[in-house]
Amino acid sequence: MKLALIGFGQAGGKIVDEFVAYERRTGLDIFTAPVAVNTAKTDLHGLEHVPTDNRVLIGQARVKGHGVGADNELGAEIAEQDIDEVQAALDEIPVHEVDAFLIVAGLGGGTGSGGAPVLAKHLKRIYTEPVFGLGVLPAADEGGIYTLNAARSFQTFVRETDNVLVFDNDAWRQTGESMAGGYDEINREIVRRFGMLFGAGETEGNDRVAESVVDSSEIINTLAGGGVSTVGYAAESVQSDDDGGLRSRIRRDDDDEFDETNTTNRITSLVRKAALGRLTLPCDLSGTERSLLVVGGPPGQLNRKGIERGRSWLEEETGSMEVRGGDYPLPDSGTVASAVLFSGVHRVPRIKELQQVAIEARENIDRLRAESEDNLDRLLHDGAEEISPLY
Repeated sequence: MKLALIGFGQAGGKIVDEFVAYERRTGLDIFTAPVAVNTAKTDLHGLEHVPTDNRVLIGQARVKGHGVGADNELGAEIAEQDIDEVQAALDEIPVHEVDAFLIVAGLGGGTGSGGAPVLAKHLKRIYTEPVFGLGVLPAADEGGIYTLNAARSFQTFVRETDNVLVFDNDAWRQTGESMAGGYDEINREIVRRFGMLFGAGETEGNDRVAESVVDSSEIINTLAGGGVSTVGYAAESVQSDDDGGLRSRIRRDDDDEFDETNTTNRITSLVRKAALGRLTLPCDLSGTERSLLVVGGPPGQLNRKGIERGRSWLEEETGSMEVRGGDYPLPDSGTVASAVLFSGVHRVPRIKELQQVAIEARENIDRLRAESEDNLDRLLHDGAEEISPLY
């Protein structure tokens, strides 16, 4: 799958930077001319892998390159005013080679939270290719203002895109972890899961063709229909013997049968672990409309029977007959991994919780603002009646 990748804001830019590094490490060719957009100059300078020419600073007339200070309304205004600057960077993308656009943003801050939905609306007006979002929700301990930003941005982002893939920081931050270290690990986890998903149909430099190919149309059709998506992932180290070595030469027929059964059971187990383990957005799988299964690893460790059993189990677990899937041969890999995309999920307690906390934060902010003038008046004048102002 070929994606036009745009990171909006600090979190979005860092994730895109990690995606580019992943692409270079794995030799994949997924992301076309990745772009990072921000209102803060220092955030753009901090990127390591996004080409300098593809880093777009917006809002210089309003915020002088210093960011919007978690004000996502200002972030949205600046994105609307400077959308032509973003479009100029996107004009360098060969859109005829692109299957879809992917906008990546943290939804709790200001620039990405406000700007990502604006960009999504703009792209859907200009292009016929699908526009997907990858939105990161803030952890509960990051504060009420970030939760309020996320609730408002999430609602708008879902409306303006063809689907939003969600990663919830609250489900992934570990106790005692430093903030920088925690976010770095989260970014790697995001890239590991979505990189495997979007790279599944990659054939360049890979002489092993999948038995059941997962191409861009499979992914797009799974995400079609809008809404919210989450991804599960599980991996297991294996010892590949695909090199024709001694073990493969002395193998007997009963060994082959044993290995096939073992491989089938491993794949089925990994599918279950991916689906029932930690999802990027925790949810009740029975509320899933469409699913996509990708199993990757050394060709000798993949088989159709295991994938078919995994798909059948997903159909039972989700109650949906719309379950696609296939294999992704990775000859040089030392692991077998399963990634499962659940699209159109709607039984998501975390979203309801986010909305409730956002309502409480909004009420608290409004109350404090209403009390602000009275508090200032008491501070300046109580007991100071005999002091006259300077002018």
